[in-house]
Amino acid sequence: MKINIKDQAETYLANKISAGKHVFLALDDGSSKFSKLGGSCAIGNKFQLVVADQEDPEYSVTLENNAGFTMTTAEPETTFLGNGLALDYKNASLRLTDDSGVLDGAVTVDTYQAPTKDKQAMKDEMSELGGKIC
Repeated sequence: MKINIKDQAETYLANKISAGKHVFLALDDGSSKFSKLGGSCAIGNKFQLVVADQEDPEYSVTLENNAGFTMTTAEPETTFLGNGLALDYKNASLRLTDDSGVLDGAVTVDTYQAPTKDKQAMKDEMSELGGKIC
Protein backbone atom coordinates (compact mmCIF):
# COMPACT_ATOMS: atom_id res chain seq x y z
CA MET A 1 0.00 0.00 0.00
CA LYS A 2 1.27 3.50 -0.81
CA ILE A 3 0.70 6.91 0.73
CA ASN A 4 1.79 10.21 -0.80
CA ILE A 5 3.00 12.57 1.91
CA LYS A 6 2.72 16.03 0.41
CA ASP A 7 5.42 18.65 0.96
CA GLN A 8 3.55 20.65 3.61
CA ALA A 9 2.77 17.49 5.59
CA GLU A 10 6.37 16.30 5.34
CA THR A 11 7.62 19.64 6.66
CA TYR A 12 5.13 19.54 9.55
CA LEU A 13 5.96 15.93 10.43
CA ALA A 14 9.73 16.49 10.28
CA ASN A 15 9.48 18.21 13.68
CA LYS A 16 7.40 15.39 15.17
CA ILE A 17 9.02 12.21 13.82
CA SER A 18 12.68 11.60 14.65
CA ALA A 19 14.91 9.42 12.50
CA GLY A 20 14.60 5.73 13.31
CA LYS A 21 11.08 6.00 14.73
CA HIS A 22 8.17 3.86 13.59
CA VAL A 23 4.94 5.53 12.55
CA PHE A 24 1.62 3.71 12.72
CA LEU A 25 -1.42 4.97 10.82
CA ALA A 26 -4.09 3.87 13.27
CA LEU A 27 -7.80 4.34 13.66
CA ASP A 28 -8.74 6.61 16.55
CA ASP A 29 -12.34 5.46 16.87
CA GLY A 30 -12.07 3.12 19.83
CA SER A 31 -11.21 0.08 17.73
CA SER A 32 -7.41 0.21 17.93
CA LYS A 33 -5.16 -0.23 20.92
CA PHE A 34 -3.83 3.30 20.36
CA SER A 35 -7.27 4.92 20.32
CA LYS A 36 -8.35 7.37 22.98
CA LEU A 37 -11.84 7.78 21.58
CA GLY A 38 -14.79 5.47 21.41
CA GLY A 39 -18.29 5.20 20.12
CA SER A 40 -20.02 4.15 16.96
CA CYS A 41 -20.23 7.70 15.62
CA ALA A 42 -16.47 7.73 14.97
CA ILE A 43 -16.02 4.32 13.31
CA GLY A 44 -13.70 4.58 10.33
CA ASN A 45 -13.58 8.36 10.12
CA LYS A 46 -10.92 9.26 12.69
CA PHE A 47 -7.22 8.49 12.25
CA GLN A 48 -4.00 9.21 14.09
CA LEU A 49 -0.29 8.84 13.49
CA VAL A 50 1.35 7.08 16.42
CA VAL A 51 5.13 7.53 16.73
CA ALA A 52 6.93 4.70 18.52
CA ASP A 53 10.44 3.45 19.21
CA GLN A 54 9.69 -0.10 18.09
CA GLU A 55 7.71 -2.03 15.51
CA ASP A 56 4.35 -3.48 16.46
CA PRO A 57 3.42 -6.90 15.06
CA GLU A 58 -0.24 -5.89 14.73
CA TYR A 59 0.79 -3.00 12.46
CA SER A 60 2.55 -5.00 9.76
CA VAL A 61 1.06 -3.56 6.55
CA THR A 62 3.79 -1.39 5.06
CA LEU A 63 2.83 2.07 3.81
CA GLU A 64 5.38 2.96 1.16
CA ASN A 65 5.86 6.71 1.17
CA ASN A 66 7.91 9.40 -0.51
CA ALA A 67 9.06 10.99 2.79
CA GLY A 68 11.20 8.06 3.89
CA PHE A 69 9.23 7.38 7.08
CA THR A 70 9.03 3.83 8.43
CA MET A 71 5.24 3.75 8.29
CA THR A 72 2.81 0.87 8.73
CA THR A 73 -0.85 0.24 9.42
CA ALA A 74 -2.91 -2.70 10.65
CA GLU A 75 -5.09 -4.93 8.51
CA PRO A 76 -8.39 -3.66 10.03
CA GLU A 77 -7.46 -0.08 9.08
CA THR A 78 -7.07 -1.03 5.41
CA THR A 79 -10.85 -1.46 5.19
CA PHE A 80 -11.13 2.33 5.27
CA LEU A 81 -8.10 3.18 3.10
CA GLY A 82 -8.51 3.34 -0.68
CA ASN A 83 -6.37 4.04 -3.73
CA GLY A 84 -4.62 7.38 -3.98
CA LEU A 85 -3.94 7.64 -0.25
CA ALA A 86 -2.38 11.00 0.65
CA LEU A 87 -1.50 13.06 3.70
CA ASP A 88 -1.46 16.84 3.42
CA TYR A 89 -1.13 19.74 5.87
CA LYS A 90 -3.53 22.64 5.34
CA ASN A 91 -5.09 25.19 7.67
CA ALA A 92 -3.00 23.92 10.60
CA SER A 93 -4.37 20.37 10.25
CA LEU A 94 -3.16 17.07 8.81
CA ARG A 95 -5.65 15.81 6.24
CA LEU A 96 -5.87 12.18 5.13
CA THR A 97 -7.49 11.61 1.74
CA ASP A 98 -7.86 8.97 -0.92
CA ASP A 99 -9.50 8.93 -4.34
CA SER A 100 -12.94 8.89 -2.67
CA GLY A 101 -12.31 12.18 -0.83
CA VAL A 102 -11.41 13.27 2.70
CA LEU A 103 -11.06 10.41 5.18
CA ASP A 104 -10.10 12.63 8.14
CA GLY A 105 -9.53 16.38 8.11
CA ALA A 106 -7.82 16.46 11.51
CA VAL A 107 -5.35 13.58 11.86
CA THR A 108 -3.49 13.76 15.17
CA VAL A 109 0.14 12.86 15.87
CA ASP A 110 0.88 11.17 19.19
CA THR A 111 3.97 9.65 20.75
CA TYR A 112 3.26 6.15 22.04
CA GLN A 113 3.48 5.64 25.79
CA ALA A 114 2.99 2.15 27.17
CA PRO A 115 -0.18 2.11 29.25
CA THR A 116 0.01 1.76 32.99
CA LYS A 117 -2.53 -0.40 34.76
CA ASP A 118 -4.50 2.73 35.63
CA LYS A 119 -4.49 3.92 32.02
CA GLN A 120 -5.46 0.45 30.81
CA ALA A 121 -8.37 0.36 33.25
CA MET A 122 -9.51 3.76 31.96
CA LYS A 123 -9.27 2.56 28.36
CA ASP A 124 -11.27 -0.57 29.17
CA GLU A 125 -13.94 1.57 30.78
CA MET A 126 -13.99 3.93 27.78
CA SER A 127 -14.39 0.95 25.44
CA GLU A 128 -17.29 -0.37 27.50
CA LEU A 129 -19.00 3.02 27.49
CA GLY A 130 -18.20 3.72 23.83
CA GLY A 131 -21.41 2.24 22.48
CA LYS A 132 -23.46 4.36 24.84
CA ILE A 133 -21.87 7.68 23.87
CA CYS A 134 -23.11 8.08 20.29
